[in-house]
Amino acid sequence: MKKNITLILSLFAAVGTLFACTPAPVQEQEQEDDPTENTGEDDPTGEDNPDEKPGEDDPDKPWEIPGEETLSPFVSPGPREQVSISRVDLMPDMPATYKMLDWRQKALDYDAYVFDWNATGEYRPLIWLDQTGRNSPYDGFGLYTTLGDIRQGPQSPGGHEAINTMAAVMGAGLVGIDKTSQDGYNYPQMLQNYFAGRNEWNIMVNGTSGFAQDWWYNILPNLLYWGVCDVFPGVEGADPILRSIADQFAKADEAMNGDYNYSWFKYSTMEGKVNNIPRQQDAAAGHAWVLLNAYRKFGDMNHLRRAVSAMTVINNLPESRFYEIVLPFGAYVGAVMNAMYGTSFEVGRVLRWTFEGNKSNGRAGWAVTVGQWGPYDISGLQGSITDGGGYAFQMNSYEMAWPLVPMVKYEPKFATTIGKWMLNNASASRLFFPMEIADEYQACPDLKDVTNNIIGYEGLRKRDRYGKISAQPVAEGDGPSWLSGMPDCTMFSLYSTSPIGIFGSIISTTDVEGILSLDCNVTDFYAHRPFPCHLLYNPYADDRTVTYKACGSAPYDLFDSVARDYAAKNASGDCSVVIPAKKAVLVYEIPAGTELYSTPSGHVFTKDRTIVAW
Repeated sequence: MKKNITLILSLFAAVGTLFACTPAPVQEQEQEDDPTENTGEDDPTGEDNPDEKPGEDDPDKPWEIPGEETLSPFVSPGPREQVSISRVDLMPDMPATYKMLDWRQKALDYDAYVFDWNATGEYRPLIWLDQTGRNSPYDGFGLYTTLGDIRQGPQSPGGHEAINTMAAVMGAGLVGIDKTSQDGYNYPQMLQNYFAGRNEWNIMVNGTSGFAQDWWYNILPNLLYWGVCDVFPGVEGADPILRSIADQFAKADEAMNGDYNYSWFKYSTMEGKVNNIPRQQDAAAGHAWVLLNAYRKFGDMNHLRRAVSAMTVINNLPESRFYEIVLPFGAYVGAVMNAMYGTSFEVGRVLRWTFEGNKSNGRAGWAVTVGQWGPYDISGLQGSITDGGGYAFQMNSYEMAWPLVPMVKYEPKFATTIGKWMLNNASASRLFFPMEIADEYQACPDLKDVTNNIIGYEGLRKRDRYGKISAQPVAEGDGPSWLSGMPDCTMFSLYSTSPIGIFGSIISTTDVEGILSLDCNVTDFYAHRPFPCHLLYNPYADDRTVTYKACGSAPYDLFDSVARDYAAKNASGDCSVVIPAKKAVLVYEIPAGTELYSTPSGHVFTKDRTIVAW
């Protein structure tokens, strides 16, 4: 049956009643479960609401309801006003130490280097087979968290992390590598070994046994797995797991009743827990992202209800609760819901909280870097802005682009801000690699050859945490501090480099230095993506003309969602696009001559009601 927008909005209004009471957080500390029974034969999909018909319609197209919004021939109302974020305003329009890597090639090289089962040499191979069969009938695989990690390897086959292996598989797929059939392995299927069914969590967790008492470690594997399954759809056994994750997140949101004030959540008993780790209310953004995509995939209205509920938690926070990497997904969810379902989530506030960070509660100082450390521009990286003067992390800097670049499709008023941030982020992120930063500014220059300049340092810190290097900044990592006997080479981090395919799939250079072309579709998982969409930001003080590389061979028009007008018409092959000074264009490549129509709310469609631009 058709999903009525009015019903969706009424659901949004109704969630306000969910927060009438807020239970006190549970103070109990809990140890790992000891799973003893494999229940792999159980079907975790749950039961559908008999009054709903999931999958009958495309949940991404509620506008197909006749009479919901009338279409009129498109007439440009003029350029869309851009909204700035103060911390991004502090970043240079063009980094003084700008350099852009070929991120796609970097991702391809990483996959070839890390997934080489036959490699020889110091610390290699970096991959091993996991045949413990704890959670799946399929073999699994492990990757070292860092180079030389003494805790891991074939001697401990189940000791590996989902935030590493899943990121590596997803990133490789994003740059076009078929990981379902590589060297005789189906890597997306092997990831099913992280499904925690034996202990009745029924979601993905970071290891093959137990669970973490640190909430983001239990959220991120599920975001990654949902990403993997969009990049590699149809893998046997995946859909029941996806459904189970969504159902568990929906139950958890209902159980918390608007109160996410916990350090972690026990999904087997639906209880929030508090320990010495800061409260992580931004976990609600992770729930909301999964639940929104579950509605898109399965069409179950309860998933949408709970997505709205979780997003309302984020919207109602009094200040930033940015803890590790999850909060930016809330900006994406809010933007999608505002565009598609008529909600009014404060996306700008979530973005400010992300960039400016947590100032007084929880993980104070967790934000985005700005400025220059020593001789290098370091603006745009994600991590702490207070720890040792600042400590930016490679993994976080990549993964923050995953939700925020596609977000601009739904909230084009942030196009210039996101374009400027990504230019700084992409330039500064090269400094994680040992061949891209001078020897005096890194912890282990004598070991850099073993990385082949493919595996980067875990982070970039303003001041050396070990007190051995006076130069600023210092590329280094936490590995040696994790356990006695960990060698210095553990500063080189696979888990940090594994998401590099996010940059590799999003970022392309143009024929004008400093103007990047960002693919806004590639990480817009489970969304309706009928037309190529690219964001290009001009950091210069004058208008610049760049060559747009066509995605297809047929003649096309380019519609700019920022200007709300055509950037080119009836083009064939590559064409020229003018980008105003210090502004961005957000261009959609549509078939030449396509008649455009708009709704009273400003969305642009084709005559057959296919969305062009929000």
